[in-house]
Amino acid sequence: MSVDRLFDVKNAFYLGNYQQCINEAQKFSAKNDEERLWRDVYMYRSYIAQGKASIPLSEISDKTSLAHKALRRFANFQNPQQRHRVAQEVQAEVTEGKLANDETAIILAATILNQSGNPEDALRALFKSTSLESSAAKVQTLLKMDRVDLAVKALKKMMEVDEDATLTQLALAWVNMSLGKDKLKDAFYIYQEMMDKYGQTPMLLVGQSSALILQEKYEEAEKLLQVYLFRLQHFS
Repeated sequence: MSVDRLFDVKNAFYLGNYQQCINEAQKFSAKNDEERLWRDVYMYRSYIAQGKASIPLSEISDKTSLAHKALRRFANFQNPQQRHRVAQEVQAEVTEGKLANDETAIILAATILNQSGNPEDALRALFKSTSLESSAAKVQTLLKMDRVDLAVKALKKMMEVDEDATLTQLALAWVNMSLGKDKLKDAFYIYQEMMDKYGQTPMLLVGQSSALILQEKYEEAEKLLQVYLFRLQHFS
């Protein structure tokens, strides 16, 4: 298997360590246009996640790749005055089968639809892609629809591709949280293993504290959330 030179950039994004993702992207020396594109994708998605949508809007031209155009649209979606218009535009593209056949465009379209309370169309969009990230988004979307049974099936497909991947392990934790009971402990330990391996991030801390809350371990959860508030100041 070839080494993914962008692993550190992508992994930081998946774990919610957005500033680390930006730092890794800025020091990354791309060898070709494809690497340059994917570096930009995760860097600008991290800026948007930090609430800095103005950065991609100011740096990305209208006349660029499908991925860059999708990033601009996602950045515009962050503006409350444009949110409804962008969501309607994306929904129309999915309904009419006109969504760009581009992984970034697909994932961001699904994100917009999910955040607009439209998981059904988000799922339709995601079926155009078979990447591990789109598969993780399918799991999230199916859980939003209370279709844990289908989420389990989607997770199994991810595990067949790469059981140890960060996205697969995160998806496993999400499914375990939805299954509840003894699976809550499994979810807790998945988050712990990730923190031991990659360090604490707000996303992992919230996931782990949620697992504790569902187990009615409120005092332990509160301690973790205090750590989360501290970390949030340093990761934003």
